[in-house]
Amino acid sequence: MSSTRGGSPVLAVTGWSAVSPIGTGAAGFTEAVRTGRTGGADVSGMFDAPLPTGRAHAIPDFRAADHLGRKGTRHLDRSTALALVATKLALESTDAAVDGDAAGRAGLVLGTTAGSIRTTSEFSRDTLVEERPYLVNPVMFPGATINCPAGSSAIRHKLRGVNATVAGGQMAGLNVLRYGAHLIGGGHADVLLAGAVEEFSPHMAWGHRALTEGYDVPLGEGSAVFVVEDAERVRSRGRTPEAEVLASAFGTGGPDDTARTLEASVVRALRLAGVGADEVWGVATGEHGVEGLDGAEDAGVRAALGDGPVRIRVKRLVGECNSASGPFQLAALLAHHRTDPGLDGRVSVLTSVSADGAAGAAVVRGHRLPDGTVPAETHDEEGDEL
Repeated sequence: MSSTRGGSPVLAVTGWSAVSPIGTGAAGFTEAVRTGRTGGADVSGMFDAPLPTGRAHAIPDFRAADHLGRKGTRHLDRSTALALVATKLALESTDAAVDGDAAGRAGLVLGTTAGSIRTTSEFSRDTLVEERPYLVNPVMFPGATINCPAGSSAIRHKLRGVNATVAGGQMAGLNVLRYGAHLIGGGHADVLLAGAVEEFSPHMAWGHRALTEGYDVPLGEGSAVFVVEDAERVRSRGRTPEAEVLASAFGTGGPDDTARTLEASVVRALRLAGVGADEVWGVATGEHGVEGLDGAEDAGVRAALGDGPVRIRVKRLVGECNSASGPFQLAALLAHHRTDPGLDGRVSVLTSVSADGAAGAAVVRGHRLPDGTVPAETHDEEGDEL
């Protein structure tokens, strides 16, 4: 039997990792959140193509071979490389059974915006400019498919269960958690690697500039992946999860209704989780510098939860990571639980909205690791930002 909220099981997070502009691995990411270290790097030498700015929240020194070895990494597109490393590190962080016979019940669900925009664009361009019969580089083709990061990660790490890619943009992180809960609740998997990936490229940089003109929103990149299982099954075996995703809720409406849609989503998610608004210590929002959208998210959060919860805005550290933003928000929540003993067992909320009027929320109960990974920090309960 599965523990459920609204028909879906409570997901236990039994391991996680991140490859981000502020740190690699759960410990590195946690330390950056604890100290408030921001990303930001010189990206002028990353590509031959021009960039709109010489600085971004990218990871210019990232090399897949440093983590995976040289074999099979030479022709990886950037999205696939980031996902491969994040998945590897997440697997190394968990005690979940994912090898041998258990590998057939271990799968992967990865969120994205539209796959590797750079690879897709360059491959498509070659079909137009190269001599017939269209002498495109066949090595590029796998990276031009939207499910390449998820498929490649499963193959390399021998995950033989369900494999899925969820294209959700800003909502991808929440969508992946919901989809993962349905898969586990429906008996399709025992363990899932759930997360998202987004790459930095000239194509993304110019598109980001066009969409955020007038706002100081640095573009970022990275991947965060969580090992999730059925919470009841985890506890029945004497294991303690690092966190539990108690419930999630979503809504859609017009762009002018985003605040009300988010408020309704938060209220419903809390009801499904059996949690009162006064029990919420913090909210990890997806605010990303677009004034109208950020205002709607802020209004929706305040309408549902008031002014009490601490506001965690992880994009100020990692930049705009699009589909990877939600997973980084969850990682930031877990980072606080790792560093503050006073948050053990307390509940937080993760929110996200999109420009087309969609909104969603998830309720998370975090637990501090018994050994503590870094020194504890103080926590202000009066709604100040951490």
